[in-house]
Amino acid sequence: MLKETIDFIKEEYGIDSETLALIERAERQLPAVFARHDDIAQHCQIKVLRAFHKNHINENQFFWANGYGHDDLGREAVAKVYADALGAERCIVGPFIQDGTHALACTYFGLLRPGDGFIYCSGKPYDTMETVIGLRGSEPGTLLDLGVRYSQVDLLEGGRVDLEGCVNAIGPDTKMVVLQRSLGYSWRHAFSIDEIRAWSQACKSKKPDVICMVDNCYGEFTDILEPVRAGADIMAGSLMKNPGGGITMGGGYIAGRADLVEMAASRVVCPGLGTDSGLMYDQTRRIFQGLFCAPKTVCGAAKGAALFSKVFELAGYEVSPKAEDPRNDIVTAVRMSSPEQLIAFCEAVQMAAPINADFMPEPGKMSGYQDKIILASGSFVQGSTMEVSADAPLREPYTVYYQGGLSYEHIKFCCMFVVQTLKDRGLL
Repeated sequence: MLKETIDFIKEEYGIDSETLALIERAERQLPAVFARHDDIAQHCQIKVLRAFHKNHINENQFFWANGYGHDDLGREAVAKVYADALGAERCIVGPFIQDGTHALACTYFGLLRPGDGFIYCSGKPYDTMETVIGLRGSEPGTLLDLGVRYSQVDLLEGGRVDLEGCVNAIGPDTKMVVLQRSLGYSWRHAFSIDEIRAWSQACKSKKPDVICMVDNCYGEFTDILEPVRAGADIMAGSLMKNPGGGITMGGGYIAGRADLVEMAASRVVCPGLGTDSGLMYDQTRRIFQGLFCAPKTVCGAAKGAALFSKVFELAGYEVSPKAEDPRNDIVTAVRMSSPEQLIAFCEAVQMAAPINADFMPEPGKMSGYQDKIILASGSFVQGSTMEVSADAPLREPYTVYYQGGLSYEHIKFCCMFVVQTLKDRGLL
């Protein structure tokens, strides 16, 4: 960093020389890691650009319709660009899908019928999916309530998929198998494209018509291929994460095999309308721009997550994944020793954010979560985890999950600020 930058940070934010030296030491060990992410971003950027060119995107598609939206040119164009950029036959994408959980739920409810079996092959689902499935809570209309049969296959030691266990669990009534790509609130690595390919091949070797579904949240553009190009039949994710590029205001997507996407779309809208209706509510321009910026933004976030991993590893903490490990999402998990450390970490992330930096996050109950959650997200788009953010359930082992960032430079400063805050409070 420039001497002027160092002096400014010290004077304005109280970052001391010891903290700056730790960040610099970590950064010096990461050039190969950063180069790998740069190469992936270059490929993905050209891939996205090709999707724009192939579909002849022009400014007339930015204008939005009203009423039923049957002739919303923007919706149709966005769906085609997303499908091509993600390597899918078809895609439904827009603000009419609320978020990633909604996208996943529409996929499950659209494809599964009473008596069908489906298997989570990555162990326990993410907290919000437990209430959708019916594993927790008493809400009506869950998958279990509607007669869908659920089972799960736990991961092997080291967080690897139990391929033999998955194959053995597939029975005559198994309609769908699911893999959650990102770690969620668990302690493991995110699954690579090669692991997803091996999983889908193993499952289809037992039952060729089984639907392989991937929860792709946090995974988009972390590799040159997406899961539907590696054997998955369908996948879903959130526009407030990777593909929104930190620009899209909200929404979600479902992409994959055309017939399956149409079935899921019948749940997003209703049977008979599917992908042929739905308003974009003047969000077409932002969705296009977010997707175009996503490869570079994801690259910066992946580099920043690697920096967090290396800094806290050097500081003596357990992290997952380690900085040099292959990274297939933008999340770094740091194992804390107390709830005080966990809360201080999230408070520091909030104070380093551009929006609501004066607000202090507090643990509280959130819909769909079993434990109290603390969430730091001073973001331009409320709740966007594509922006600098951190969250954690208040339960043992105390693990905080850092993700996002619109620029590597901001993430680097945030890392400094978190370390300094923990030090100042006697918690590092």
